[in-house]
Amino acid sequence: MNELTISIDVKDSKPLYEQIYEYIKGEIQGGSISFHEKLPSTRALARHLQISRSTVDAAYEQLMSEGYIEAVPCRGYFVSGIDELYQFTETVSEPVKIMQEKKDRREDYRIDFSPNGIDLDSFPYNTWRKLTRNTLQYDNKELFQPGAAEGEPEFRTAICKYLHQARGVRCRPEQIIVGAGNDYLMMLLSRIIGKDHVIAMENPTYRHAYGTFTGLSYEVVTVNMDKNGILVKELEKTNADIAYVMPSHQYPLGIVMPIKRRLELLRWAAAGSEKYIIEDDYDSEFRYKGKPIPALQGFDSNDRVIYTGTFSKSIAPAIRVSYMVLPEKLLEKYRENSEFYTSTVSRIDQTLINSFLSEGYFERHLNKMRAIYKNKHDVLLQEMKKLSTVCTVSGENAGVHILVSFHNGLQEREIIERAASRKIKVYGLSEYYIKSSPGESATIIMGYANLKEDEIREAVSELAEVWRQGRAGYCSRYDQ
Repeated sequence: MNELTISIDVKDSKPLYEQIYEYIKGEIQGGSISFHEKLPSTRALARHLQISRSTVDAAYEQLMSEGYIEAVPCRGYFVSGIDELYQFTETVSEPVKIMQEKKDRREDYRIDFSPNGIDLDSFPYNTWRKLTRNTLQYDNKELFQPGAAEGEPEFRTAICKYLHQARGVRCRPEQIIVGAGNDYLMMLLSRIIGKDHVIAMENPTYRHAYGTFTGLSYEVVTVNMDKNGILVKELEKTNADIAYVMPSHQYPLGIVMPIKRRLELLRWAAAGSEKYIIEDDYDSEFRYKGKPIPALQGFDSNDRVIYTGTFSKSIAPAIRVSYMVLPEKLLEKYRENSEFYTSTVSRIDQTLINSFLSEGYFERHLNKMRAIYKNKHDVLLQEMKKLSTVCTVSGENAGVHILVSFHNGLQEREIIERAASRKIKVYGLSEYYIKSSPGESATIIMGYANLKEDEIREAVSELAEVWRQGRAGYCSRYDQ
């Protein structure tokens, strides 16, 4: 498809990007644009509609964030293959939902070892209700007005204090930008630094971040890893000037980057005038061995680290509040264009979470969750000893998931299928490689945050039955 017949109205109060977004979304929902169909490039569509390319970029970014389209590197934008989708058709009386005639291929799993889950049973509902009442008990009209684009000053001050005390981050509240999720913050960062950059990512890595960067039209290169994290010598051989890393707990491998490798990475960034490191510190609160690992940003003396964090893991995914600490040089660029930005987190939510932080509830909640996750972590490791003759566990010192590598001849697909036969969901590590995974032992990921301890015991007991039996005729070095 080279063009879309979109009728846009420059006099309409609705922004142009929203008109484009709604048109394409409606065509997908109605079936006029079919699954896996290629969309025109942002450049081609902008030229066809005679509008700014950034307007089309914004529409495509919104469609990608909602899962309607996806960016395929070096190929372009395609309609996502959605298993189940509502189509909307107009009748004389009202819109009628028509189910897309596609079979839902998702299995009905009894137990799901999702690495993205959290324990919502332990969410502090009573505290949240109390703080919500306190926030709204007065007729504070200001809370219903747009606030500062970068976030409320009191909230950013509270985040600054927390980051300094818990993560060793050195910054001023003015350097902190609050946004509704890391997707938004990366989009905002792209507006600050521009698109003329090459981003290096670890391989394997967080695929959602990879999709975000490619969707923002960045060239992305991958760099291999060893037991200490990203290989800086390989990074130096690329043309990348931005490195996206997770040094405190790499996802999905669980590697904690040692100080020597961190300093190598910082030296790489300091060697160029426009080189930066994006530090994603997504779940540093949960560590079960030794003291918390300080953030890479705290070691940075050249102001080259862009630090990002989120409350999604520590409080709840639906909170959708993340934050970014900008180096001073980038903060100046942000201020030069700040009149174009508006806050994406309501002042009510910011006030609520600020109270949660400043009044000590957040610290107590984290201590509680560390204990709960530590108990689940210990139960899972203890149960996995039943499978010590067929697999080994790694990445168990932090976070809320482990890696399990098999040495009994089973391939990743067979491991996942055998688990599925008991209606248990596990996840293959190969999904997280941008380039093909190395030819090593099959490895899966098992998250445990959203499971009860009895569910973990039950699941591993059943998995042991189906995983112990290796491939016929296969003899591992453990059997010799």
